[in-house]
Amino acid sequence: MDALTALHNRVSTGKLTEPAPSEQQRQNIFRAALRAADHAGLRPWRFLLIEGDERNRLGEIFLKAAEQAEDIPLSEALRQRTLAMPLRAPLIIVAITRLQEHPKVPPLEQHMSTAGAVQAMLTAAYAEGVGIYWRTGPLGGSPVVAEGLGLSENEQIDGFIYCGTPGKAPREAPDLQVDEYFSTWNAQ
Repeated sequence: MDALTALHNRVSTGKLTEPAPSEQQRQNIFRAALRAADHAGLRPWRFLLIEGDERNRLGEIFLKAAEQAEDIPLSEALRQRTLAMPLRAPLIIVAITRLQEHPKVPPLEQHMSTAGAVQAMLTAAYAEGVGIYWRTGPLGGSPVVAEGLGLSENEQIDGFIYCGTPGKAPREAPDLQVDEYFSTWNAQ
């Protein structure tokens, strides 16, 4: 698939099954991340791969975080749903920003670089026929999750990227009109 076709047609795929991406697919997806815009060459991103039985351990970390965040005990249904969250896909990539002090690159720009790396992975995965979607939410900002994953004090989670084989054909990308989002500025 050529680059413009992937960029114009990429969509997230919510229903994912085994198998996880092959080693060759992974390398293509991961290499795409390394081309993200990166002011001052800080390379503020890093990624954790979680698969196999480690997904169950991640579910336990999610449950611990959810229980600590709530003032009341979680229902059994919510406990089970939280434990199962990492089982939505055979591979989870945790996108992490390593914040660095820099006089010209504020933290926001470092997070944006990580987001650019994730977007590149999403597009590369689409081009490779890999199902993928990006989730954020309160668990990404949880100190319990950060500690459970071994993050340093200067690191923050920017999302969980779920990867696998599409369980159904991807939906068609919406036909958005460019002129609804782009206009020429006139300073008169």
